[in-house]
Amino acid sequence: MKTYYWSPFFTNIATVSAVINSAESLIKYSKDKNENEITLIDAIGEWEKYKNQINSKIQIIKLNKLNYIDFLPKNSFLKSRASYLFIFLLNFFKLISLINKKKPDFLIVHLMTSLPIFLSLFFNKKTKIILRISGLPKLNFFRLFFWKFFSKNIYKITCPTISTYNQIINKNIFDKKKIFVLRDPIIKIDEFLKKKKENLNIEKLKNKKFIVGIGRLTKQKNFTLMIKFFKKITNKYPQFHLVLIGDGEEKNILKKMIINLNIEEKVHIMGYQKNVYKFLLNSECFILSSLWEDPGFVIVEAALTNTNIISSKCPNGPEEILQNEGFLFKNNNLNDLVDKFEKFLKTKENIRYKNKVTLKKRIKQYTQLHHYKKLIQIIY
Repeated sequence: MKTYYWSPFFTNIATVSAVINSAESLIKYSKDKNENEITLIDAIGEWEKYKNQINSKIQIIKLNKLNYIDFLPKNSFLKSRASYLFIFLLNFFKLISLINKKKPDFLIVHLMTSLPIFLSLFFNKKTKIILRISGLPKLNFFRLFFWKFFSKNIYKITCPTISTYNQIINKNIFDKKKIFVLRDPIIKIDEFLKKKKENLNIEKLKNKKFIVGIGRLTKQKNFTLMIKFFKKITNKYPQFHLVLIGDGEEKNILKKMIINLNIEEKVHIMGYQKNVYKFLLNSECFILSSLWEDPGFVIVEAALTNTNIISSKCPNGPEEILQNEGFLFKNNNLNDLVDKFEKFLKTKENIRYKNKVTLKKRIKQYTQLHHYKKLIQIIY
């Protein structure tokens, strides 16, 4: 079985690990290991720096000799759209040529899905396209029209959450029989066991109690709310520090905000970190302030480390993952976030422990093995 993955990206996003883990699951758990050919299509050099993290049995096919990823504009909506157009035009004929020459059985598309879906008009009849909806899709007129027009060319559609699945069903875009819920393969137990052993050797956090927030520094992650929240509680709870892990276009805005609120000695922006587990394991709690998530990778990672979780009740993933085992506050509501934080502090340790155990059982749905079993069912 030949399975190819298409997922061009130019920033550090959770989908990257989802693609790698999904491809690796087909290598790791398949009974026909020697007959499986798993390939990542490299459109702009995006997989170059991940080579050491990718199973050596997974092939990487470069469509272009040059690595354009370092030169593409990316730090605003308009710049990113210009980059999308560049990628579309750059790889138009090269992707047609590759698919028709190699004739993979399945082409799983995660990001920038419009190109392979459009090119399905020119692909050989053997290759089946699986549309993997990554994140919460904006169902604008253009996307709905595009999906509807090409629906017959798409073999299967997978959604990361039940809420997104229901949304897609209700729009009546695709044949219902084609649509499935497929959880992201967020958890790699061997990787977690290795990373959890790393010490948090950061001097400014030594012997400090801290709250942690993780994600790209973008409007979606809503770290401005997190900073306002911390300013509001810092006088009442002076023992806490706030640690923000991530990078992105709002970094300078957030830094200025921290200085203006006079909390720069207690708020630490750590940038992108390869190992978030060591921060979670040493934190008092994790707060997700996002305006939307689907599903919310870091909630699963926090649950894996038995970290106390406070999250916005945003569409679509957090409520579905946490249910009654976390502290959910109204989306983008500062006062409710403060209330839920105080409720968390007052909750007895035995109740917290019970919630963690229940949540730990639930996130088994996000392991590589569970993903593999479901993906194989969908394919066949």
